[in-house]
Amino acid sequence: AAPSPENTQPWRFHVATGATREAVGHVMGLSTVHLREYLEALPLDRHEVAERFFATLGDAPIAVALSVPSSRDDLMRLNNHLAAGCALQNLQLAAFAEGIGCCTLTFSFWVSDRLAGTLQVPDGREIVSLISMGHPAESPQPTGRLGDVVAYFD
Repeated sequence: AAPSPENTQPWRFHVATGATREAVGHVMGLSTVHLREYLEALPLDRHEVAERFFATLGDAPIAVALSVPSSRDDLMRLNNHLAAGCALQNLQLAAFAEGIGCCTLTFSFWVSDRLAGTLQVPDGREIVSLISMGHPAESPQPTGRLGDVVAYFD
């Protein structure tokens, strides 16, 4: 039910469990090799946590990749990404309503081809997000939201 330009519904979900989900975790673990600069910005005790989280996808049993058609047209690409974001939010809200936790993962683009191959994403599509899903081990308190995000004009 997510909105998309001209109702194109460009999103596709690629769901991985079992051995394929393990392979996705392996590919994601390779991301951290190239993220040393990012990891060095974290406190030392968080390096290992970040590396483990990428490699295990937070121990979630399900990984979902979200793909859209590849496009060289900037406006079409932007529209596809915005529509995918709307679909992603709908997925996460529906999962939350069922007691399922989700974590949207930013992945390294240098592993995107390998990730797409692992998930058998068809040629002509690009992965825009990876989501780990499962029953949460804990229920942390929500963080505060920014309040000053709107500018009003007459």
